[in-house]
Amino acid sequence: MLIETTNLTKRFKHVTAVDGLELRIRQGEIFGLLGPDGAGKTTTIRMLCAIMDPTEGSARVAGFDTVREPEEIKMRIGYMPQQFSLYGDLTVLENLVFFADIFGVGREEREERIARLLEFSRLSEFQGRRAAHLSGGMQKKLALACTLIHRPQILFLDEPTTGVDPVSRREFWDILTELHLQGVTLFVSTPYMDEAERCSRVGLMFEGSLIVCDVPERIKELVEGELLEVRPDRLRKAAQVIESLPGVLEVQTYGDLLHVFVDSASRRAPEIQQALTGASVVVHGLRQTRPRMEEAFISLIRKRLKER
Repeated sequence: MLIETTNLTKRFKHVTAVDGLELRIRQGEIFGLLGPDGAGKTTTIRMLCAIMDPTEGSARVAGFDTVREPEEIKMRIGYMPQQFSLYGDLTVLENLVFFADIFGVGREEREERIARLLEFSRLSEFQGRRAAHLSGGMQKKLALACTLIHRPQILFLDEPTTGVDPVSRREFWDILTELHLQGVTLFVSTPYMDEAERCSRVGLMFEGSLIVCDVPERIKELVEGELLEVRPDRLRKAAQVIESLPGVLEVQTYGDLLHVFVDSASRRAPEIQQALTGASVVVHGLRQTRPRMEEAFISLIRKRLKER
C-alpha cells in the first residue's frame, strides 16, 4: 500500500477532528475524500503530509512513517493546500523558478521541467504575467505546476477547485487525469460530489469519521430503495404530502425538485401523483432516475445521525 493509516486520530482540546481513521490506498489510484466543512478532510491531509502529528495511531506514506521519517515523505509528495502561497508580485515563470529552488531542482533539469509544466498547465503564453493578475482558475493551475516541480510520486490536493468557475474546474480535472495516466497517485479532498465520480475510490467523512470507503458505483448502491424525481408547483406542501405516504423512505430537496426514495418506484409513482393531485399540488414532472453521489452522501449522513 502506498498510503496506509491505522487508528489515525487527531484531537484539539475537546474536539476530535479525525477519529480512528483506517485507510489503504494503492499506487496509481485517484482517491477522493469527501465531506462537509469540518468533517476532518484538511486535518487528515496535513497528517498524511507529515505537517501535523497525530494524537493517536499512525500513518505510512510511500513506506515511511509520518512522525519518524517526515523528510523522506516530503521529498516524495506534492501538497497543494486550499490557500496555496503564490507570490503575487512574481510572474508565472518566476514563481516556478522560486519553487524549483526550494525543492533543490538542479539547473540542468530546471529549464526542461519548467517548459514542460508551463505547456502541461496551459500557461506558456502567460509566463510573463504576474501571479496576482491571473484569474482564479489560472492561479490554481500555477499552484499545481509549482507543486509538481520536483516530480512527486504522490499528490495531495486539498479542495483544489473551490472558488473557480465550472470551465476552469473541468480543465483542472483534465490536467489531473493526465497526471493519473502518467502514474502519479492522487489524493484529493473535495466538497463537490460530481468530482467524486472521477475518482477510483471515494471515502465519505463526517464529523471526523469515515462513514464509507468504496468505488463510486458501490456507494450509490448503498442507498436504500428506488429514486423518483418530482417537480411540483408547491415544494413544501408536496414534501409534506409525500412524507406521509406508505412506502416512502426518504425525501430530499434539490432546488425546485424533490428526490423521493421509495420501496417500489412502479408502485409508488401513481400513488404519489394521486396524493399530490388530491392536495391541489400541480405536478410538472415525475420520473424514476438513478441516485447520484450527492443523494447517497446525504442519505448516508442522515442514517448516521439517526443511529446516535
